Amino acid sequence: MKSNLSRVIQDIEALSAFNSTPGSGVTRLAFTEEDRMAREYIKKQMNELALGVWEDGYGNLFGRKEGTNPNAPVIMLGSHYDSVTNGGLFDGVAGLAAALEVVRVFKESQIENYHPVEIVAMNDEEGVRFGTGISNSRVMAGLMKEEELDRAKDQDGITLREAMEIFGVTPDLESAKRPVGSIKAFLERHIEQGPILENTGQDLGLVETIVGLDKYEVVFKGKSGHAGTTPMDNRNDALIAASEVILAVNRIVKDIGDRTVGTVGQLSLSPNAPNVIPGHAHLSIDVRSTKEENMKEAYARLVKEVEVIKEKADVEIMISNGLYIPPVNMSEALIRLMESVCQRLGYSSLRMNSGAGHDAMAMAKVAPTSLVFVPSKDGLSHHPDEWTDYEDLEKGIELMLHTVLELSSDLAGR
Repeated sequence: MKSNLSRVIQDIEALSAFNSTPGSGVTRLAFTEEDRMAREYIKKQMNELALGVWEDGYGNLFGRKEGTNPNAPVIMLGSHYDSVTNGGLFDGVAGLAAALEVVRVFKESQIENYHPVEIVAMNDEEGVRFGTGISNSRVMAGLMKEEELDRAKDQDGITLREAMEIFGVTPDLESAKRPVGSIKAFLERHIEQGPILENTGQDLGLVETIVGLDKYEVVFKGKSGHAGTTPMDNRNDALIAASEVILAVNRIVKDIGDRTVGTVGQLSLSPNAPNVIPGHAHLSIDVRSTKEENMKEAYARLVKEVEVIKEKADVEIMISNGLYIPPVNMSEALIRLMESVCQRLGYSSLRMNSGAGHDAMAMAKVAPTSLVFVPSKDGLSHHPDEWTDYEDLEKGIELMLHTVLELSSDLAGR
């Protein structure tokens, strides 16, 4: 019983073709035509495996291999297939391809599983189009509120709800929730997106903690004016205030330390003209830490600094909270099981933390959850040159395959 790497390569390369920026990395955003084409490909693979295929009230796509006990809690494995703008081949997709391959091997080896096994393909983990993130898993965990469907908008002003309806999905968050106890284990395999495994020469990373994520937006309202005729001491420059806040974020997280990180990744100006003082600015802030108290401290200190900046720049500043998820621990029992499987397979493994958010962090609210990393070349991700050697992917698939084999057995179900 062994995985077939050629099939995995075929899945990854086929999905990379559903892309709005050919020649400039992979861009496949949620509820777009590229999403639809990728989804049809995934459905085709699931149907060829004779799985039960359906979509839930957020558009999560499932393929179910029934168990000898259909009422037993399911083993769920999968990942996301959406991307950032101009991203790479492997982020998310490699995990989904692994899930498909595990079930293929089960089928061709005629393995009878006591627990049903479900593949899940998620289309809105990155949150690029609507500025949210890990949306599919948050819905399954009951962590998304109805109002987000109408509040979240893309750059064209289309709400998340409208985009889903145009796509053909009738939003029904309640029906998409998975009750605690209905999932025996959720397993996600992902590229590391960092350099640790490559630098240490380890085959696989077993994640213990996924960092917490705090996203908020800041709007600055000043006053536009002529760049040549408005005196410097008579300006209400929104960009000056925004610049002070950007520097404050950097200063605060460095001061807190303890591997706390903060990023301003988006900045927009209006009127955005070379000879006009910016009267309006808008920026995003992303703070992450493995300790929730660090995240809360960063926010509290920023709010205080904003009050000072408002007074100094004479600009109105409004902070609105977006997505907040505290740090999440993965299942210790699953980590130990995977360490045992790695030893049997002859693979080295390393316990580590994840600095990136993943669907596993939301799924841990409703099920024992594990996140497995495979090495990333030079630690590069979210970039057209993102790369993971296929031999490294194969090791991750073999670990998933043998872990699911143990979890889904009759003995494991009792």
